[in-house]
Amino acid sequence: MENNLFDQMAKKYDSEKQIQLAKVITSEIKSQLEDSKNKSLIDYGCGTGLIGLELVNDLKSITFVDQSSSMLKVVENKLKAKEIKHANLLQADFVIDQAEIKADYIILSLVLLHIPNTEAILKALYDILNREGELIIVDFDKHDEIDHPKVHNGFTHQFMKDKLAEAGFTQTDIRTFHHGENLFMNKDASIFIATSKKQ
Repeated sequence: MENNLFDQMAKKYDSEKQIQLAKVITSEIKSQLEDSKNKSLIDYGCGTGLIGLELVNDLKSITFVDQSSSMLKVVENKLKAKEIKHANLLQADFVIDQAEIKADYIILSLVLLHIPNTEAILKALYDILNREGELIIVDFDKHDEIDHPKVHNGFTHQFMKDKLAEAGFTQTDIRTFHHGENLFMNKDASIFIATSKKQ
C-alpha cells in the first residue's frame, strides 16, 4: 500500500457508497464473532475505521492498525467524538514492522488486495494471533476483467485456502456473501469472507 495515496484519500474516504458497503461487511463480520466481549481484535489496514468502530461494543479491546497516519488521525477523531476508551492506534506495516501485540481476532476488510506479498502478511498475522485466534478476511472474488499494477484482481477461494494453510491456519471457511454494481474498479463484483483458525 502506498502511503501518499491513502493519506490523500483519508479526508474524503467516507463516501456514502463506502459507508453502505461497510455496513454490509460489518454485519457479516459480526456474525463470525463468538463470545467476543472478553476478546481483543486488530483491525488491520483499518482505513478510517468504518468497520472496526462498529465492532467496539462487542469487544474487550480493539487496535486500529494502518500504514497511513492520516487514516489513523481520522479514526482518532472518531474515537474521541464517541468517547471510546478501550481502543488503541498503531501505525505499522506488519510485512516490514515487527509486531509487538497479540490479539484473539484479526480482520482485514478489502485490504489484502493492496498487499503485494500475500504469503508474508498471512504468516505475520498468524504469528500475531493468540492460540485459538481467528483471522477474518473480506475481499473481492477473482475478477479477470481487472488489471491494475497496484492491486490484486481479487482471489479465488482455492488460492486463499492454499495460502492460509501454508501460513499455518486450519479450518478455513470461505464463501461469497455480497454482489454489487461498480464495486471493484468501477466493475460489478462479488465479495467473500474467509475465516481461519489458529490452533
